[in-house]
Amino acid sequence: MASPMLNCDAAPLAAKPVPVEILRAEHVTKLFGSVRALKDGSLTLRAGEVHAIVGVNGAGKSTLSRIVSGHLRRSEGTLRYKGEDVDFTMPRDAMRAGISLVLQETSIAPDLSVMENLCLTHFGQRERLSWKAMRRRAEAVLEDLRQTEHLPLHKRAGDLSMAQRQIIEIGRALQQDSDLIIFDEPTASFSPTEVESLFEVMRLLRSRGKALAFVSHRLEEIFEITDYVTVMRDGRTVEADVATKDLTPGALIQMMVGREIENLYERGSVPAHARVGSEPLLEVSHLASGAMVRDVSFTLHAGEILGLAGLVGAGRSETVETIFGLRKRDGGTVKLNGMPFVASSPRHAIARGIGLIGEDRRRQGIVPDFSVNENLLLAHLGRDPGMHRHYDRHFADIDRLMAELDMPSHILLAPMLGLSGGQQQKVILARWLLLNPSVLLLDEPTRGVDIGTRNTIYQIIRKIAEKGVGVVVVSSDFDEVLGLSDRVVVLSDGVSVAQASSELLDSEILAMYSAPRSSAQGLHDVLRDLSTRFGATSYWLQIERERVFCFDLVAHANVDVGIAAERFPLVNETSIPAALDARKPGAVVADGALQSVLFRLENQSGHSFGYVGVTAPAQSAALDPETIGNMMTSSMAGHGVGQLVVIRAAEIAA
Repeated sequence: MASPMLNCDAAPLAAKPVPVEILRAEHVTKLFGSVRALKDGSLTLRAGEVHAIVGVNGAGKSTLSRIVSGHLRRSEGTLRYKGEDVDFTMPRDAMRAGISLVLQETSIAPDLSVMENLCLTHFGQRERLSWKAMRRRAEAVLEDLRQTEHLPLHKRAGDLSMAQRQIIEIGRALQQDSDLIIFDEPTASFSPTEVESLFEVMRLLRSRGKALAFVSHRLEEIFEITDYVTVMRDGRTVEADVATKDLTPGALIQMMVGREIENLYERGSVPAHARVGSEPLLEVSHLASGAMVRDVSFTLHAGEILGLAGLVGAGRSETVETIFGLRKRDGGTVKLNGMPFVASSPRHAIARGIGLIGEDRRRQGIVPDFSVNENLLLAHLGRDPGMHRHYDRHFADIDRLMAELDMPSHILLAPMLGLSGGQQQKVILARWLLLNPSVLLLDEPTRGVDIGTRNTIYQIIRKIAEKGVGVVVVSSDFDEVLGLSDRVVVLSDGVSVAQASSELLDSEILAMYSAPRSSAQGLHDVLRDLSTRFGATSYWLQIERERVFCFDLVAHANVDVGIAAERFPLVNETSIPAALDARKPGAVVADGALQSVLFRLENQSGHSFGYVGVTAPAQSAALDPETIGNMMTSSMAGHGVGQLVVIRAAEIAA
């Protein structure tokens, strides 16, 4: 018998096709007057690959991206696109060539509709516009992004949240069908669920042979979606075209910042329970404002960091804006230091010791043409009445804060637009610290900033809390919410649906609590149908680290399962430990006087959505898994939850 190594008759293995090079940038520089913003940028992008461009704020990532997409002209260096030297003089030239840039700072037209913004690039063409064709394209893009329900085409774009405006930017690039798409921090305001939806679109584009560049400060995203990495530092490319699979997070951080960061979310020496006072500092009860805030309740203690988590459109930003007086309150109550509080305006809130950092730096946080010093002192206009504000009193505090935030003091006279996004965020944070607030509301405080700056901001937030300030953090990054916060409140469609210590939760549990109320209501109706049909208690739950997280429950008077929303018992602390411990989909398990059957739920992509279970008295008719499973499938389809799949034991075995 011939050795396989010497079998000359065997068909040769097909060589893996070499990816086609779409773009090559070499030794690109960019001068702004005498300032060299980009010193030596190099980048290679190929068809069918996702390439990460990473680095700290000010490293040159966005400058290089803008040169490739025609927003800036290079001062030196070469740029080859599809094998030809190019020199784009404006973004339209790059778009016509097939290059799109999705910017972190959105460029929507606020008075136009969602559909008009999605199709904005078509308005500059000489051809006659077909509104029907544009509408079809817009609908297809929103369907790809799974945003059809959340972004009505007729809605005014200026009324959208930051994350929704970012989705429009992404959709605009998709409908152009470009060959090269650069995503510059597209997920900065996205929760893990929205990130995964975008990644599904990116994987689809990669499979269609598109070249994708991805700029992100979130390391977990880089390792999940990208094939290659280029690292920039101080305006130079320091590592080019490194395979992502050959890197570790620690090695990548060291490349980016030039030093090691061991624990991004280090909590310090003072435990949360020691910082939190007994009396609430801020009490929010059944808060309502417009369509976005319907029923939100939580308490905040002095020295506590409270996280508000949820998906796009959950009402997180709108909640803190209502507390701060930016939005009219329609219902509910707020107490500050035990006394009723209604912010008639942001100035009123500032005077009472409340500060807010909004999610959109450009629109809500800075005056671009003012100097850094002038921006630092802006909040004093709201607190100190009269002509003589004695700004000179604060110069010593400004110097101290700049040192704590690792900011050079010589930039105080520079214009804000001359600073990177991370530096701008530090200035905004320092502005509020100058006022010594008692409550600080932070909406996406690390949006679009590098890991080194994030580490600095986290340390400052912890120091603020240790001094007795109550901090509310709104973040779409579930890992950030869990790592930074002492306690987490989950919002879904304007309703606070769960509260728990961050130590009890993880990203998967947060994502399930955050499920839109439309889907949650559909599952609630399924539970109600099951309870009515079988005279049982029905529930939707997940089990992590032997702890039970109940997302919904329809109880029967005679069946106490020992679990409930807002309670997080261990499996052995419930009335059905055997069933929960076994977790055998489609199998009846006895627990003394109770019998239970559980089914696992998954979405079309195979991601787990926990378990739906039915528990009835043991003396009643035996539960029939086949009947229950069929009824669940039918009821879920009837209540609009058909995107979830009921998994049974036989299907797992198969």
